[in-house]
Amino acid sequence: MTGVSSWGENAEDAFDQCLVEMGLGDVRIIKAEGAMLPLGFQATTPENLPMGALVECHLSTAYAWSGGYACAGVAWAHCRTPEGVECSIVATVSTEMDYEETTLLLRRNLQRRLASRDLEVISFDMAVDEVTAGADHHGVVIAALILPDSLSLGSKTSTGPIRGGLTKSATDAIETAAKRVDTKAPAAPALRPNSGTSDFSL
Repeated sequence: MTGVSSWGENAEDAFDQCLVEMGLGDVRIIKAEGAMLPLGFQATTPENLPMGALVECHLSTAYAWSGGYACAGVAWAHCRTPEGVECSIVATVSTEMDYEETTLLLRRNLQRRLASRDLEVISFDMAVDEVTAGADHHGVVIAALILPDSLSLGSKTSTGPIRGGLTKSATDAIETAAKRVDTKAPAAPALRPNSGTSDFSL
């Protein structure tokens, strides 16, 4: 996926706008590095992610300023090793070149990663986009491979832990407090009215 924001007040503002444009504005992102994707990776159509979801992303981010332009791209390939094992490879690139040159550079980067591992390509895809920043504004373009379920591969569920085991019932709390003898502070000495002292210590 790609997202573009060309009217940011600063680079961080443009970056955040770009994440919202891409559908990642309400999630927690773990940026992943390296070429090898998790085993079992399958490309699917983009999906709406729940608020607060934790997702792994291979991000490519390019910045531009006041009429300047930049490009970002991401590519992946589904491959087969000489031993017959299927795997997937990813490559990212960010440049200040135009769309066509960035696309060619991204293809070369992906080909080099495949060649260094002696992999046969079964299928591949790529996403490249460019941004031209508005006058006196910051622009950001992001290309991303989003892996929403990779952090739960191998686990029994695709959701986070349930907090039920961390709470206590009200009766448990009452019984525990009744057994304790150190829950109350010692009482302060009683003073008679008009005793003439002004001692307010406990």
